[in-house]
Amino acid sequence: MNSSLVGQGLRRRLFLGVKYAVYLALLGNVYFFLQEELGSLQHTFAGRLSPGQLVQVFAATIDTTAWVILLLLFELETWVLDDETITGWTRRALHGIRMVCGLAIFWAFLGYCAELLTLYDATWIADFDGCAPGAGDWSLLVRLDEYVALDSGNCRAVADGAWRIGDFAIVADPDTLRAVRYLAWTDVVNAAAWILVVILLEVEVRLQLRGRLTDAVVDGTRYLKYVLYSTLFTAAVYWGFEGKFLDFWDASLWLFAFIFIELNVFDWQRDTQEKTLAPT
Repeated sequence: MNSSLVGQGLRRRLFLGVKYAVYLALLGNVYFFLQEELGSLQHTFAGRLSPGQLVQVFAATIDTTAWVILLLLFELETWVLDDETITGWTRRALHGIRMVCGLAIFWAFLGYCAELLTLYDATWIADFDGCAPGAGDWSLLVRLDEYVALDSGNCRAVADGAWRIGDFAIVADPDTLRAVRYLAWTDVVNAAAWILVVILLEVEVRLQLRGRLTDAVVDGTRYLKYVLYSTLFTAAVYWGFEGKFLDFWDASLWLFAFIFIELNVFDWQRDTQEKTLAPT
């Protein structure tokens, strides 16, 4: 057997192995975000959650779940399925599921926005003493979506006053609240950038299925993607510096995963052009 063919086969298997390992790791992140947000729920909303409260608390879980499904759909359309099979009910089913995922992603984006607005709905309490007898059960905001019970050991953080978050029994010192707001802004910007990325990919996929994905269109969307991916990379780095490891890890995996999707689209377009130019 030709050694070059053997080498190509090994590289292909390695490529597929790494790609699907990344996809599997992203699926695992759904569980980690769910555990993190269940922990924060103990300090925020109580009782039955309204749809708005649900998405505010579980924005990352909803967002990541929808994105994983959307990623697998893109994988099917750009790599696994032949163009000839993406017709009729198959095509409508893929587009229908993708629309539902898109709505879930936008809903999660609204959840990030709601959380950001909640952080700005803060009241300054100059003489706060949540550790006094009979003061009730208060929580201290230590990081975005992370809280600890206020006790005699950490009351020093709000000894000179505290910001109360909304109507919750949650307080924060000024420096922590400022840092958390920056992280919440990063969530919003990151989610918005990903929405724009998926819109561009949706345009490319639909044009490809119709045989209208030209080099000019690909070149035009490429520059927009440079800006968006640079924004997403900056957000990932910021999370890393701020010690938000799960967000940093998740963002890095998503950037890696969409490299594969972009390669799929590139190969898909090239194969289509080769078939079109091939002599009959």
